[in-house]
Amino acid sequence: MGTIKQVIVVRKDLGMGTGKIAAQVGHACVLGAEHVRKSKREWFDQWERYGQEKVVVKVSSMSELEKIKRDAISHDLPWSEVTDAGHTQIEPGTVTCISIGPAPEEMIDKVTKDLKLL
Repeated sequence: MGTIKQVIVVRKDLGMGTGKIAAQVGHACVLGAEHVRKSKREWFDQWERYGQEKVVVKVSSMSELEKIKRDAISHDLPWSEVTDAGHTQIEPGTVTCISIGPAPEEMIDKVTKDLKLL
């Protein structure tokens, strides 16, 4: 098994401030890691052991985020979705980002390699 990483895909069309984005990415990291810890323990253990690599990328719309999510599902990748509670900058129930993985890098790259870094 090669490198294990986690990719967080953030919507940039919501106008979230830097702190809000950081919080949403944090939520995505935890949700994704917990999901994989329970479902693919060998991936989680390797990811945890070798530095917990994370990459944060961006999309410009909900439709782009949905496409990435569908691609992740079609490649059997674990994913988690962050829906905001609406206490600060955006409306309750707004999907802000998704986590893909932790999973093998070669699998995740099939879905996210063309996305730009945040």
